[in-house]
Parts: sequence; structure tokens; C-alpha cells
Amino acid sequence: MTSCYYDNAEDLYPVIPDCDTTNVTFGNDIMPIINTNCTGCHSGSAPSANIRLSNYSEIVASANNGGLMGSIKHESGWSPMPKNGNKLGDCTIKKLDTWIAEGTPNN
Repeated sequence: MTSCYYDNAEDLYPVIPDCDTTNVTFGNDIMPIINTNCTGCHSGSAPSANIRLSNYSEIVASANNGGLMGSIKHESGWSPMPKNGNKLGDCTIKKLDTWIAEGTPNN
């Protein structure tokens, strides 16, 4: 008895979408990343480590002092974030890097 077996390349090797950083905006990209990964601990009247990331100016301050990316990239000298969680995905980090490199626009 014999049987046929067909591999489907699309099923075996799914295409990973490119990380589009051509039009990163604070409102559509950055704030949702922060809300999903940071504000659970870094908001309210008693934010963790006294670091609040609830609005544009607070996020920019953390970006400007290096803390935001140092923590998210798990760099030496910074507390790795998210706390007790996995490092954020490469595309997410790339979007944050792009936004900072473009001067942290409030768009």
C-alpha cells in the first residue's frame, strides 16, 4: 500500500510580514505599544519605580533619557522590561527606535 504526501511551502514556511516603519506615528503605533506593554505598571498615582508612561510628554521624557529603549532592549544598566516578561518583538522595538530617531513627533 502506498500513499501520496504533498508539502505545501506556504503551510510549512509561512511568510513573516515585513516590519513597516515608513510611517510610524505616536497615536497609531507608539501609544498602543506603551498601553499594551507598560501602562499596567507605569501609570496612575503610584507608578512602578516612579516612572509614569501615561501620556506623550512622559513617554518622551523616558525616551530622551535613554530609559525607555534601554529597558525595552534589555541593555546592561537598565531594568529589563516588561518586568518578568518576554522582551518585546523585534518589529515593536524597531518602531520605537524609528519614532525616537525621527525626533519623537507627537503625531
